[in-house]
Amino acid sequence: MISTKDFKTGMTIELDGELYSIVGYDHVKPGKGGAFLQTELKNIKTGQTINKRFRSGEKVAKAFVETREYQFLYQSGDDYVFMDKNTYEQLTLSSEQMGESVNYLKENADIQVQMYENNPIGVEIEDTVELEVVQSPPAVKGNTVSGGSKKVTLETGFEVKVPLFVDKGDVLKVDTRSGEYIERVN
Repeated sequence: MISTKDFKTGMTIELDGELYSIVGYDHVKPGKGGAFLQTELKNIKTGQTINKRFRSGEKVAKAFVETREYQFLYQSGDDYVFMDKNTYEQLTLSSEQMGESVNYLKENADIQVQMYENNPIGVEIEDTVELEVVQSPPAVKGNTVSGGSKKVTLETGFEVKVPLFVDKGDVLKVDTRSGEYIERVN
């Protein structure tokens, strides 16, 4: 059991028999009444987000989540196959379990899989990834100096908005948290 004062963003807690990840929280001390903690919680199974208010100092069960390192092997339909880097056992995750991470996943990429009671509940990838541009519309002559942008397709099939000077074959650094272009890598 942990106290609400120990809450941190990203922490996993058990509430009413369900697992929730803490998306955000705010300590509130109203002029009248006792202080409380207003939280935004994401249900790990359903992905639904709820707001929950806890009294200051209230105890909640912390879910013990283990993180294991896996390597991405291949995709088979909507399933993604990974290999545990220590035991060489294979793990298959669906696209629903992967979430937005599938947009940034290259073969042989390392990811962190979160396990709860030996069941995968989520994945963590690097904050930035480097991906090659496979499709890019041509820039119109004269527009390359202005602050224009265009959409390009990356090697994973993900589309991202980039400046006009980016071309097919360029390698880009992309922020996996926001899905935005950061810079062109030489």
